[in-house]
Amino acid sequence: AAYESAGGPASAAVRLLSLDPFDATTVLARLAPEIDRIAARAAEAAHRALDEGPGALPAAAAPLLDIAAEQHATWPVRLFAS
Repeated sequence: AAYESAGGPASAAVRLLSLDPFDATTVLARLAPEIDRIAARAAEAAHRALDEGPGALPAAAAPLLDIAAEQHATWPVRLFAS
């Protein structure tokens, strides 16, 4: 999830803005140590949640992501056509 939160927008930027894929990959490579730290913190929180319950997690939900997804579903035009 930590990688996808950076990799998804990087991929979209390459497609939407015609950025150089190597530049986007360079940015992701530079973010790798921070992504690793975030993943380690998430794993620690998940282990704590097993003992302490879901209150040990940093957030119970991501409502803005859900709201954005619902708004996007109503758009007449999609950013990426399959």
